[in-house]
Amino acid sequence: MSVGRWLKRGAITLAALVAIGAAGAAWHVHKKLPVRDGELQLSGLSAPVTVRYDEWGVPHIDARNEDDLYRALGYLHAQDRLFQMEMLRRLSRGELAEVLGPKLVETDRLFRTLGIRQRADELAAASSAITAQPGAVRALYAYLDGVNQYQASRPAPLEFEVLGIPRRPFTAADTYSIAGYLAYSFAAAFRTEPALTAIRDQLGPDYLRIFDLQWHPTGALEPQALNGTGSRGAPTGADRRFADVAPMLTRLAEVSGRAAALAGLPQFEGSNAWAVSGSRTASGKPLLAGDPHIAYSAPAVWWEAHLRTPQFELYGHHLALNPMALLGHNQRFGWSLTMFQNDDVDLIAEKVNPENPNEVWIKDRWVPMTSRQEVLKVKGQPDQVLTLRRSPHGPIVNDAIPGDRGERPVAMWWAFLETDNPVMDGFYQLGRADTLDRAREAASLIHAPGLNVVWANATGDIAWWAAAKLPIRPEGVNPTFVLDGATDEADKPGFLPFSANPHEENPARGYVLSANYQPPGDAPVPGYYNLADRGQRLDALLNQGKRWDIHNSQALQLDVQTDYGPRVLRPIIPLLRGSASTEEQSLVEALVRWNGAYKADAVAPVLFQQFTAELLRAAMKDELGDAQFENLRRTRALDQALPRLTADADSPWWDDRSTPQRETQTDIVRRAWKAALAHLDMTLGPDRTAWRWDTVHTLTHEHPLGRQKPLDQLFNVGPFPVPGGHEVPNNFAQRNGSAPWGVVYGPSTRRLIDFARPQEALGVNPVGQSGVWPDRHYRDQAPLLAKGQYRSEWLDEADVRSHARGTLVLKP
Repeated sequence: MSVGRWLKRGAITLAALVAIGAAGAAWHVHKKLPVRDGELQLSGLSAPVTVRYDEWGVPHIDARNEDDLYRALGYLHAQDRLFQMEMLRRLSRGELAEVLGPKLVETDRLFRTLGIRQRADELAAASSAITAQPGAVRALYAYLDGVNQYQASRPAPLEFEVLGIPRRPFTAADTYSIAGYLAYSFAAAFRTEPALTAIRDQLGPDYLRIFDLQWHPTGALEPQALNGTGSRGAPTGADRRFADVAPMLTRLAEVSGRAAALAGLPQFEGSNAWAVSGSRTASGKPLLAGDPHIAYSAPAVWWEAHLRTPQFELYGHHLALNPMALLGHNQRFGWSLTMFQNDDVDLIAEKVNPENPNEVWIKDRWVPMTSRQEVLKVKGQPDQVLTLRRSPHGPIVNDAIPGDRGERPVAMWWAFLETDNPVMDGFYQLGRADTLDRAREAASLIHAPGLNVVWANATGDIAWWAAAKLPIRPEGVNPTFVLDGATDEADKPGFLPFSANPHEENPARGYVLSANYQPPGDAPVPGYYNLADRGQRLDALLNQGKRWDIHNSQALQLDVQTDYGPRVLRPIIPLLRGSASTEEQSLVEALVRWNGAYKADAVAPVLFQQFTAELLRAAMKDELGDAQFENLRRTRALDQALPRLTADADSPWWDDRSTPQRETQTDIVRRAWKAALAHLDMTLGPDRTAWRWDTVHTLTHEHPLGRQKPLDQLFNVGPFPVPGGHEVPNNFAQRNGSAPWGVVYGPSTRRLIDFARPQEALGVNPVGQSGVWPDRHYRDQAPLLAKGQYRSEWLDEADVRSHARGTLVLKP
């Protein structure tokens, strides 16, 4: 046989083997896809459950009773999102290193130290005694049974095989642990308090002038004198009480930041929600709008399901391993959520007994700390045994840092650990709350994390409640900073009653609005609030004379403008004009004319984002150092500080400590402007007419496996050019730093419900219903979100029937 013929035959053989292998791989993957048509058995059902899937993969579930409903819900949720459930429970319980290896040990240590696992185990043990009673706990156990039946009877997800994840049953403790992770994702204190304490203790009160530390109800719009910047009163110089814990707190903030960045494990970041009364709508009935802002991932955080029994109906948005919808509506009522952002975490520096390092001073005596040991499994390495301590104030966070026992332990008081927090009961009741009284009662059961519940019903009521257990702190204590455990600063004599929380019911203005800003009230509530500008923009638009419907309401959710950018720039426009060369003046004038809108074809947002990144770096990094500066950039504190900084020409931040001369605001503005243009020239090219926002501002939904090439080409979804930006209503928020900017978080759904015709509600999922690659619903909604488009959320029986694309019957 000739060489040529041998090569040809070899190539044909190789091609055949590849084809056979590809066919086998395709068959293997196909077996893992969700089943949406036919019949399946599900033990424990009392009667068949019918599931009709619509064109977007949303299940419409009809069951005879709640037990059957929630058992079926668990099975169906698992077949779309089992890997997401697995990853979230491992993150929240500190078990990621067991499957992902040593690089996740620090994250596991952090979550073990926070006490989430221990608290979840306590809640699960208490719940197991009441499973026979109708309600949330019984629904949870039926749901978990459905999840576990799916896992036991169907092929493991592809990710389980790639990562070598063993299958084990899901438990109530896993669900409660995920609730703890969500509470942690709200807690900005882990990142903010170490940074601001370091500024106070190492730099002094003059450097704190640019931060809003008094929680002004209208937001920090102009620089204001501080009425006390320390824990008690204003220090006259740098307060060195806690200088010894600064390195540990810096490392803690870094670890917290890395844990927050885990792909596919979304953080809650903000939100918009409003309800308009019938007096201001075209239909004469209330209108509800909501778009919670959550970190983007593949799969997306929400999974939708339409639930129905003869006594109950709800179209809901569910989180992984949770049977209760956190967003929902039906023909009679509906609600949305935003983050309250109240400060429910205090870091407390303890005073240690010099004669006994395991004792701390509480009030008037030495009190022993307790400790427990937990085993942390690490893939490819021996188990690690963690010793985790606790003082009367809470877990000792030093234990999150390997090898750092700390001469001064720092405890964490956290409302999630210190309240009854029947949040699952709250959402169970909220899904059945068709009256104002019932909705108010349901909201009162949400203790931690703090949430704003925006609610409306078809009979004409609208309301907003700031739902949280608000701790009573001693007068004059500022929980922005680390507190002194040896004094009464850290005392919590009790909680305010729910009736004292900020709220509004059927206000005369005809609408309620929540956008993460400091809520109005007789007394400020300490917190880590977003800028007021986004809420002010929505308030101004809602207060127009037009009649609202689900069509013109879309423009509000898609609005890309606030006054924040122009507000930052106004004080320094003369300095920018003086810093720019003749050929650069047109760029400065683009900023002068800018109205703060982040439109796709605009150049001003590109200039503003790069210039302000360079300005903050030039002004603050020399004082803070690399690690602390990066920690601060991950907080909302800089959003509040930037307009105050540009308005304060005498701020000490302007001097560069690394040079012998004293720099002025003019010097730093000039330096930042030149650095911004140099970076943009290098990154985007010298043709400045081509600098458009949509070329540098893109959204990619990243899967945990998509962090490795070439798997990113399979599992990630995007990139998509998107308008909007950080802290505008269409809050496609980009990473801090230099161009190009990847969008980190934004609308996790956009919902619009007019209660004149709730069956015509609109919504969207950022990626798709399914978390199973390459299912047809894995990424089918991603273009809709990027383009600002919506789809229908079918509720009426005739619509469900006409849009059904498959019918699955679950039989006993």
